[in-house]
Amino acid sequence: MINIETIRKDFPILQREVYGKPLVYLDNAATTQKPRCVVESITNEYYSVNANVHRGVHFLSQQATELHEGSRKTVQRFINARSSNEIIFTRGTTESINLLAFCFGEVFCEEGDEIIISVMEHHSNIVPWQLLAARKGVTIKVVPINEKGELLMEDYKALFSERTKLVSLTHVSNVLGTINPVKKIIAIAHEHNVPVLIDGAQSVPHMKVDVQDLDVEFYAFSAHKVYGPTGVGVLYGKEAWLDKLPPYQGGGEMIQHVSFEKTTFNELPFKFEAGTPDYIGTTALAVALDYVSKIGMDEIAAYENELTTYAMNRLKTVKGMRIFGESSQKGSVISFLVGDIHHLDMGTLLDRLGIAVRTGHHCAQPLMQSLGIEGTVRASFAFYNTKKEVDALVAGIERVSKMF
Repeated sequence: MINIETIRKDFPILQREVYGKPLVYLDNAATTQKPRCVVESITNEYYSVNANVHRGVHFLSQQATELHEGSRKTVQRFINARSSNEIIFTRGTTESINLLAFCFGEVFCEEGDEIIISVMEHHSNIVPWQLLAARKGVTIKVVPINEKGELLMEDYKALFSERTKLVSLTHVSNVLGTINPVKKIIAIAHEHNVPVLIDGAQSVPHMKVDVQDLDVEFYAFSAHKVYGPTGVGVLYGKEAWLDKLPPYQGGGEMIQHVSFEKTTFNELPFKFEAGTPDYIGTTALAVALDYVSKIGMDEIAAYENELTTYAMNRLKTVKGMRIFGESSQKGSVISFLVGDIHHLDMGTLLDRLGIAVRTGHHCAQPLMQSLGIEGTVRASFAFYNTKKEVDALVAGIERVSKMF
């Protein structure tokens, strides 16, 4: 059972005011706020343990290395990877997908091959594949959705051919909130001997993820969306697949031996981690994962589901309300428009009431085009949000609506 009052005390920013109003922070799909323990871990490491990791013989370097590699094991446990060698640290989901698109494409793709994505993807799971298409001449195939915002699974099955090389789909839509049936998606791909990448940016903060149970080849997520620092992310990959891929970048750390005649590359996971890593950030990520683990991912999922259901029901009472994405399996994201009010106007005026929501296309312009709109207002929830804040959102929308 989540003790919401105790939890909110862990997040100092939630106590501040905006324009003289209590802050109602409903932009968690963009980034989450940070608990005190995460920020303190950053300060403490800079003040007491700061030294470059790996290869250092002195005490601080060895201690910093232990923290950094301990964080890798924390991530491994959190998503139940088989080995810590399967955890690649990146700068975020975007870099994780770019890394895979480049490295996978270099080895496994040639002109005429095909990559399957969906219409609901974030730009970070579209553009890297378009760059691959321009470089290698591959074709991108797109899974459509129904009126509820759910993937059309029969259409998905029909997209496979002998030229399909990879499926890359989101676990949870950052616009529609749709929780895709990824286990089924992966199983169908495996029937065609096709590997799968899942974009977990919007799933890892809200539900338990077990990569071994999913049997997924690759899985990506960002620290800052799961109460950790910005600039840190994870690419999980099955060890057998990562072994087949070339390095993404060259430099220090990713090498075993360098000469002007020949360079040999380091073992996993270091082959994909050129240069000095954000070892301060990886420690903070581990602290964030331990924080949510202590609360319990099942408890978080249950609470957020209850809160989202409450918000859906309350928002539907607003005159002129249009909600985009009403899948029976829905995450804590609600995108909407009210009457003819422009999303930017609604978001700007809600902000003056202390209510932080996101407006625009949410880096999903192809999805907006398929919906026939330019953008939406998006409210997204975390386990520190309350029904009282949902009520404030609804009251704010009704107040803005009267102005138009």
